[in-house]
Amino acid sequence: MSVYPFTALVGQEELKLGLLLNIVNPAVGGVVIRGEKGTAKSTAVRGLAELMSGAEGKPMPLINLPLNATEDMLAGSIDFQAALRRGEVVLQPGLMARADGGILYVDEVNLLDDHLVDIILDTAASGMNTVEREGISSRQNASFVLIGTMNPEEGELRPQLLDRFGLCVEMAGLEDIDLRVELLQRREAFDSAPQSFAGQYAQQSEQERQRILAARKKVQKLRLTSQQRGFIAELTRNNNVAGHRADLVLEQAAIACAALEGSGAVKLSHISRVAPLVLAHRMREAGEAPPEPPPPPEAEAEESSAEQNEQQTENDSPENREEPQQSGQKEQGEAQEERREDSSEQGEDENSADEHEREPHAPGGELIFEVGIPFKVKSIVSPKDRQARRGSGRRSRSRVLQKQGRYVKAAMAGGAGVEGDLALDATLRAAAPWQKSRRARCGASQLAIRLEPGDIRFKVREKRLGNLLLFVVDGSGSMGARGRMTASKGAIMSLLLDAYQKRDKVAMVSFRGREAVVNLPVTSSVELAGKMLAEMPVGGRTPLSAGLVKGYEVVRNLLVREPAARPIVIILTDGKANVSLGREKPVREMERLAAALQREERAHYIVVDLEEEGPVNFQLAHRLAGLLGAEYFKTGDLQAEELVKIVRANQG
Repeated sequence: MSVYPFTALVGQEELKLGLLLNIVNPAVGGVVIRGEKGTAKSTAVRGLAELMSGAEGKPMPLINLPLNATEDMLAGSIDFQAALRRGEVVLQPGLMARADGGILYVDEVNLLDDHLVDIILDTAASGMNTVEREGISSRQNASFVLIGTMNPEEGELRPQLLDRFGLCVEMAGLEDIDLRVELLQRREAFDSAPQSFAGQYAQQSEQERQRILAARKKVQKLRLTSQQRGFIAELTRNNNVAGHRADLVLEQAAIACAALEGSGAVKLSHISRVAPLVLAHRMREAGEAPPEPPPPPEAEAEESSAEQNEQQTENDSPENREEPQQSGQKEQGEAQEERREDSSEQGEDENSADEHEREPHAPGGELIFEVGIPFKVKSIVSPKDRQARRGSGRRSRSRVLQKQGRYVKAAMAGGAGVEGDLALDATLRAAAPWQKSRRARCGASQLAIRLEPGDIRFKVREKRLGNLLLFVVDGSGSMGARGRMTASKGAIMSLLLDAYQKRDKVAMVSFRGREAVVNLPVTSSVELAGKMLAEMPVGGRTPLSAGLVKGYEVVRNLLVREPAARPIVIILTDGKANVSLGREKPVREMERLAAALQREERAHYIVVDLEEEGPVNFQLAHRLAGLLGAEYFKTGDLQAEELVKIVRANQG
C-alpha cells in the first residue's frame, strides 16, 4: 500500500512541527491533534512513519490502536496456542510492546475508554509495559511516540488526560485558495500514480530524514540557561497554567526545536516558537466575577409591578380556588387549604421584599441569586448489583458488557456480563482435575490439555460507571426568601464538581412563572454549569406540574438511550403549586402526575422540602414525596454534607 509522502503535505506547518519535535526528542511527551474532519491528521502520521522507516537500519513500527481495543489487546495476555499445545504459560505481547521504538497512533482518542487512556499514558511516560495478571508478571520495553487525534465535535478529552500529552495542535482547513488548489492537484496526482508521485519527493524526503537524524544526535548536547528557564516559568505563570508539566515539556520542546533547526544553542525564539503548542490545551482564563446585570428600567419595573398585582388578583379569583361541594366535606377542606397556600405564599413574598432589594435584579423584575460557596463532598457510591451495563465513568462499580474493565471472576456462559470473553486461567483450572481420566478414555493426543464444553469459563469484568443527577429546582418568587436559592445553587455546584471528577452527568430543570425549562442539559462541564447556575433567575408563580413533566422528559430520553441507567431526580421545592398545565386544580394535577411518575422504577426520586418552618405548614412537599415514593427531607437537611448524604443513601 502506497503512503502519501510527508514532505508533500500542503500547509499544516504546526502539525508537521508537532510531529517532528516528538520524533527528534521523545521526552516531549507525545502530541494530541485536535481538529475538524479531513485535515490530513492521519495522512501526516502515516507519512512520517514511512519517512523514518529504515532510517536507523530498521523499520519504524506504526501501531494503530482500534477503538474496540481491550486491556489484554493493549498490554498483552496469555498465548492461547502455547498454553493448549505445550501446556506453558507464555505472554503474548500487546500493542504497546509492539510499538517499541516507533509510533503508537490512537485515532479518536477522546472516544477511547478512560482506563485504557490511563494505561497508555503511564506506559508512554515510563517506557515500560508492565503486565501482572493470570499468574504472569512481566515487564517489556515500550518506548514509543504517542500521537492521538480527536474531533472536538464528538466530545472532549478530560483535562487531566489532555494535560498528559506534551503538545496540542489545533487543526483547521486551509484558508488560502491557492493552497487548496495545490492540495487538490497533488492528491489527484498521487491517486493516479502513487509510485511516480512518491519519486518526485524522494530527494526532499531523504533530506528531511537526514535532518531528523542529525537533530536526534544534537538533542543530547543542548541545555537551557537559567535566564531561559526563568522566561519559561514566567510564560507559564502568565498563562495561568496549572501544575509544572507545561514548564518541563516547554524545555524539552525548545531543545528539540533548536536541534531541528541545526542551532548550536537554544534561543528565546525557539521557546517562543513551540510555546503555543505546549500551552494551547493548558491555558486557563484568569478567574473573574461575572458582571452584575443592570437594574431594570423604570418602565420595566412598573410593568413588573403591574404583572405581580395581576397575579395576586388571579390567585384570589374564583377560577383558582376549589369550589366546595355540598356532597363532599373532603373537597371543601382541600379548597380551603389551597386558598391558605396562596395567601401564605403572597405573605411570604411580602415579608422577604426587604431582602430582595439587596439582591441583583434581572430584566423584568426577576431576581438572580449568587451561587453559594461550594464544599468538598464525601464519597458517593452506588451499591453493586448483578446488572451488566455499558458506559464509562469513575463513580459506581458495575458489571460491564464490553470486554473492558477489571477481570474480577470467571463464570459459565449465560451469566450477567458474560459475553464471550474467555477466561483461560479458570478454564484450565476447571479442566485440570479430569485430565487423567480423559487421557485414559480418549487415548494419546498431541494436546497438552484436553478441554470439554463444560470446562469453558468466561470473564466477568467490572468497571466504574457514572450516574445522572437531575436537579428539578423551584425557581418561583418564594424561593428567594432567606437565601434559600443561594444555598440550593451552592449545593448543586458542589455535587457538580464531584460529578465532574467522577465522570457523572448532571442536568438541571427549573420551573417558575408558567413554565419549566432545562437550564442545564445533560453535561459534565463545570464551566457551563457554573454559568447556567449563576444566570438562573428567580421570580413568579410555581408551576410544579410543569417541572415534574419536564424532569420526566429528561429522564425518559436518558432511559431510551440507556435502558440500564438509574437516574436520580432531586426535587427542591416547597410544593406550593399554583399553576396548572391543564384545567385541573394545581395541587390535584401535581398529585396525579406524581402518582404516574412513580411507575418508572428505574428512576429514584428525592424531595427536599424548602417550606419555611412556621405556625402553619401545608406539607405539600411531603405529600409529593409520598406519591412519588421518594425520600423526604426538610429544609434543614439541605446543608452541605446533609444533601450529599441524601444522594449517597439513594444512589443506585
